[in-house]
Amino acid sequence: MQVTEAIPPVYNLSEAEEKKEILRHYRALLRVLKTKLKPGDKILLRNAFEMAAEAHKTMRRKSGEPYILHPLAVANICVEEIGLGIRSTICALLHDTVEDTDITLDDINREFGSEIAKIVDGLTKISTVMDANTSQQAENFKKILLTLTDDPRVILIKLADRLHNMRTMDSMKREKQLKISSETVYVYAPLAHRMGLYTIKTEMEDLAMKYMEPDTYKYIAQKLQDTKRERTRYINDFIRPLKNSLECTGLTFDIYGRPKSIHSIWNKIKKKGVSFEEVYDLFAIRIIVDSPAAKEKEDCWKVYSIITDAYNPSPERLRDWLSNPKSNGYEALHTTVMGPQGKWVEVQIRTKRMNEIAEKGLAAHWKYKEGASEESRFDQWFHQIREALSTQDSSSLDFLQDFKTSFLAEEIYVYTPKGDVKMLPIGATALDFAFSVHTAVGSKCIGAKVNHKLVPISYKLRSGDQIEIITSAKQKPNQEWLNFVVTSKAKSKIKDTLKEEKRTIADEGKYILQRKLEGMNAAMSQSNLEELASFYKVNSSLDLLYEIAIKKIDLKELKEFTVYGDKIQAPKPIKIHEEKIETHDPSARPVSKKDKDAELIIFGESSDKIMYTLANCCKPIPGDDVFGFVTTGEGLKIHRTTCPNATRLMANYGHRVVKTKWAKNKEISFLTGLKIVGLDDVGVIHKITNLISGEMRVNISAMTIEARDGIFEGNVKVFVHDKDELENLVNQLLGLPGIERVDRYDTE
Repeated sequence: MQVTEAIPPVYNLSEAEEKKEILRHYRALLRVLKTKLKPGDKILLRNAFEMAAEAHKTMRRKSGEPYILHPLAVANICVEEIGLGIRSTICALLHDTVEDTDITLDDINREFGSEIAKIVDGLTKISTVMDANTSQQAENFKKILLTLTDDPRVILIKLADRLHNMRTMDSMKREKQLKISSETVYVYAPLAHRMGLYTIKTEMEDLAMKYMEPDTYKYIAQKLQDTKRERTRYINDFIRPLKNSLECTGLTFDIYGRPKSIHSIWNKIKKKGVSFEEVYDLFAIRIIVDSPAAKEKEDCWKVYSIITDAYNPSPERLRDWLSNPKSNGYEALHTTVMGPQGKWVEVQIRTKRMNEIAEKGLAAHWKYKEGASEESRFDQWFHQIREALSTQDSSSLDFLQDFKTSFLAEEIYVYTPKGDVKMLPIGATALDFAFSVHTAVGSKCIGAKVNHKLVPISYKLRSGDQIEIITSAKQKPNQEWLNFVVTSKAKSKIKDTLKEEKRTIADEGKYILQRKLEGMNAAMSQSNLEELASFYKVNSSLDLLYEIAIKKIDLKELKEFTVYGDKIQAPKPIKIHEEKIETHDPSARPVSKKDKDAELIIFGESSDKIMYTLANCCKPIPGDDVFGFVTTGEGLKIHRTTCPNATRLMANYGHRVVKTKWAKNKEISFLTGLKIVGLDDVGVIHKITNLISGEMRVNISAMTIEARDGIFEGNVKVFVHDKDELENLVNQLLGLPGIERVDRYDTE
């Protein structure tokens, strides 16, 4: 597959037509705000619009359209899709002015007051953070979260901004599309999910998939289109008996079917190893009941009873978020029942209020919370984030990963011995629970009793568990604990304790190094420590001193260093000026690179050769959609865009991503694997090998076949030239009688 540059759409309206277009968008915004406008609001909005339009008047988007259409679209998303009000709309209109134009925060403060200036300041910080071409993103991500806990509107407006950028990405360069999509899947979609914005989260994931895995996206979209009529007929058949029964109860309700997102269908296909046709829950039935607050639970369970009278439920698939809402405010009953034709169908039951919270997330949650005195679960979540942010950690990328597992994951609820509920992320262990009670309890934890049975500290908790912690004064945290805790609090407290121990040992290393440096007439300065840390490839000066103390680094290379004044300089690596560098990796090949911004052509012809290797994590072959990644120690590595590590690499290190495409070369073969499943029959191995080696003339590297209960499963490693040849081989194998499935897998 050859990656081509996205071509900006032609945008050629006259100046007068452009002005009309901008006004049309502004009036559309006023229409959606109509019910929220109070006296004086219209003037403030007009001022914000005029300030933004004037500030951005010379600016254009990549598509060629006037830039002001972007803030107008973001403001519209804030109101219509997130349910925010006037002040947030003003902030959305102004969100890019401080960063991109001559307008200052003081100007905004003077015109609109400190509250709006503070939110715009938060949005400016996020912009400079998330779009910076450095892995400093992760460091600055902390700043975003500080702003989030300060005023969540900042993150809601930023999510609207990101959603509009995702919707209008066709005019961008391919590598920019990949970087923004990865970042969106890695941070923004989980954040939208956590803020209760399910619709936005779903759209973000689908749009990211459209750019990161275009072929799969088109395939599933087409399949959904092809099966739409048949699906609609099935939904109507399923709903008919329920509608009749519900009408007899006198409840006011809406009932309808809605398709699952392309991204979630793809996840099911991958997770369960099934084909599109085998994914049973391509849609969900939703029942929205109009109930007074006092009767909400009762009415939802009444609806559940009617559904399970009509269809048999799967007991293990009941999800009760009425009794225990998620911490992002989500309340509903989910059940999966056996529908007509033996198909499982998911049914979601909510009231109108619950549905608004599910659609609009945090903004709707606030609306219903007014007047409530108890601390909401959102407030508790913000409190936990503030706590995590207050503990400074050395690695920001670790923090980002911890944040994802601690704060963006789905949750479970467990009980203390006294019956109090605690929310923890899925995958949390007994030790995570101990640290959530108190740092001292976590540090001294030696075991736990779950539902009155003794379990180890690494025991993974399940929703509904009741847990009691057992402590010992002799216990102290160790490195292994980090392998099974998932919460940010537990990780940071364990790291703090280990760091303290490390510092004590590192003092010995400091003494050894100081003597060596004094012998060279060099200073024990921070810059010298950094030079040595860089030379020995350790993360920090603390790690350097620790490794010297435990004799992992013996400093014998110090004699090769040069001393200038009291500063040391590491010896320069010898440069090899050869046409081609030999490598032990059989997958390493020369790559042409014409200049700094040139497209990298894998297997191209050029006098200026650099080396690359194919990543072992995803084993790309020519024709796969790929990108190059500049590693710190191993040069250029080529990954598939569908690689399990791709999202993390592109989201955190976008500046190291190099655009790549394949040039045809039939001389070189690549090893890849095929998993073949079918009916065990006499001569099946002969048929497969005859087709691969005989008819297709493809070399087989290895083959294993296992048969059980009439089904065989084979793994075949083959050498192919490119993706086209592999796809042709797969299609030919599927054409053999008795072969059910053929899937590619990454060889070891």
